[in-house]
Amino acid sequence: MSNKKRVIILTEVELRKTLSRLTSEIIEKVKNLENLVLVGIPTRGIDLAGVLAKDLFTKTGMRVRKGTIDPTFYRDDQNRVGSRLMKATDIPIPIEKKEILLIDDVIYTGRTTRAAMDALYSWGRPQRVMLLVMVDRGHRELPIQPDFCGKIVPTAKHEIISLRLHNIDNEEGVFLE
Repeated sequence: MSNKKRVIILTEVELRKTLSRLTSEIIEKVKNLENLVLVGIPTRGIDLAGVLAKDLFTKTGMRVRKGTIDPTFYRDDQNRVGSRLMKATDIPIPIEKKEILLIDDVIYTGRTTRAAMDALYSWGRPQRVMLLVMVDRGHRELPIQPDFCGKIVPTAKHEIISLRLHNIDNEEGVFLE
């Protein structure tokens, strides 16, 4: 392991409070939750969608549908980012006239989001597509901005922000590494 220090951006408690705030913002901005589909972008976005769906149910009693979209084959920079194991795209219902909330852990250049939108539109034409990210670290290469953002953390390009969740990482929080 390197000798770089890990900095805590959000503790577990702060992460939970931020998720609760984001859930409240979704409830406020999306008038008809029955028309909403949460779509997680692998890997952490999928689990984040699950956490938000539970929180939405707790706050409203509404079971918001959720799905997964893997934008890997839609990326224009595959040779630069490398590849990982594909996750199956799974969208539970037709997306025509639905409000889609794309969910990702960190937004950086905007390329993952753009690829996810390209992949999504191959499934149909939703009424509206919104974006929720836990962390916006800047350095955008495309004109894409999140509709919902947990925290803005200016970073150097060589730094890494990681969202950690209990069910994957056995710890919880947001860290700068």
